Amino acid sequence: MSIFSLFNQKKRYKGEVVDLKERYRISERASYDGVPTIYYDILRHDDLEKVGTADLRLKADGDMYYYGNIGYNIMRSFRGNNYAYYACLLLFDIAKKEFGMDELILTCSPDNIASYKTLKKLNGELIELIKVPRNHPLYAVGETSKYIFRYKINL
Repeated sequence: MSIFSLFNQKKRYKGEVVDLKERYRISERASYDGVPTIYYDILRHDDLEKVGTADLRLKADGDMYYYGNIGYNIMRSFRGNNYAYYACLLLFDIAKKEFGMDELILTCSPDNIASYKTLKKLNGELIELIKVPRNHPLYAVGETSKYIFRYKINL
């Protein structure tokens, strides 16, 4: 095995339906918002085809509250297979075991029915439907309100 291939190896987390492959990490100092974040590809477990992306943000306070700790995007052609749900389960495990996180915040816009169903299926506590402040970056892209869910991680 070459030095290049050793350097290029990324962590892979295996699940029953999807796997997560770490793409890269951004430290607190390198992040534009001061939040350390890990980015992943979501791969279908059986054939390792990429079906989407996810990220785990290690803080969800202040302005990050509206984003939450986890973000995900499933490619249009793969939607409807619960891949986001299974990716979140793996992310919960990573958050707890690698970063000692006992609680996560996940959010979605009220008009994103698929994401809302995913967050409900994950059995979190709906904390609130909140208006996004006009000066927040999310507001500028049309996200004026968010459902905020809290998840206690008990593995």
